[in-house]
Amino acid sequence: MTQPLLRAEGLSKTYEGKRGLFRATRAVQAVAELDLALDHGAALGIVGESGCGKSTLARLLLRLIPLSAGRITFDEQDITALDEAAMRPLRRRMQLIHQNPSAALDPRLTAEDAVAEPLRIQGLATGRALRDRVAALLTEVGLPPAFLHRFPHELSGGQKQRVCIARALALEPDLLVLDEPTSALDVSVQAQILDVLDALRARRGLAYLFISHNLAVVRQVCERVAVMYLGRIVEEGTAAEVLGAPRHPYTRALLGSVPRLAAHGVAPAAPGEPPNPASPPPGCAFQPRCPIAVPACRESMPPLATLMDGHRLRCPRAMEVSP
Repeated sequence: MTQPLLRAEGLSKTYEGKRGLFRATRAVQAVAELDLALDHGAALGIVGESGCGKSTLARLLLRLIPLSAGRITFDEQDITALDEAAMRPLRRRMQLIHQNPSAALDPRLTAEDAVAEPLRIQGLATGRALRDRVAALLTEVGLPPAFLHRFPHELSGGQKQRVCIARALALEPDLLVLDEPTSALDVSVQAQILDVLDALRARRGLAYLFISHNLAVVRQVCERVAVMYLGRIVEEGTAAEVLGAPRHPYTRALLGSVPRLAAHGVAPAAPGEPPNPASPPPGCAFQPRCPIAVPACRESMPPLATLMDGHRLRCPRAMEVSP
């Protein structure tokens, strides 16, 4: 069997508490004992409420922040303990696209300079070859040569995100981590950016780790979906299964809360308030908000079980109780 491009095993991140003069803050476990795998050329969606650990997970996988525990392998190479010098050659193969393209672009750089910057840093092209490569990258994401010399303030939100995508492609990565790449865009522009991403993945064989609140977007882009709650995956399976016939009560609550007429800009939310991650409830973290919880749910955290069809589920009650 082909090994995954990216694998995380037992991944955890804890932000330690601090003691001040008048009060102390508790430790927060942002990601807890998380396992996932992403195949070459595949797209995995990560969904969940704000604060569930999605963006922290992305930064852990890219080794942008230190792990508290666990192991990460990229293309069969253990990158868990690599220092920055050893990580640098791998940075070319894994790129991040941010939520807000305006914040991701230097206002002093033209589109041409922004896309050329990683090529210059890596010493991959100079002179005419560099200019031609940048122009080709911008054309690939739907920006004609007339946009080469425009500054960010002269571009629309969608055009800025296209520049960010072109910059991420400049080093010919194998993996793109997309952290809410369409949430700052209008609905019509979102559709255009998703079309660009679909075409790029088909043409280049890219793998996507796609983080989003918008479940409809995730359904369109991803083959598989993982649902996070308070730092843990509670359900994972194909997009058709997770978003079409969810089994975990939290996933059902997410789908049930999506506005039917205008989902733009609205983050899905389950009934009730998410617990404070600094003082999570005992047992299953979702049990205070769960409609099928029983006293046993407060006794211990259920494991993430792999079912016969490959679906992963962290809820024994969901296997006993029909939706």
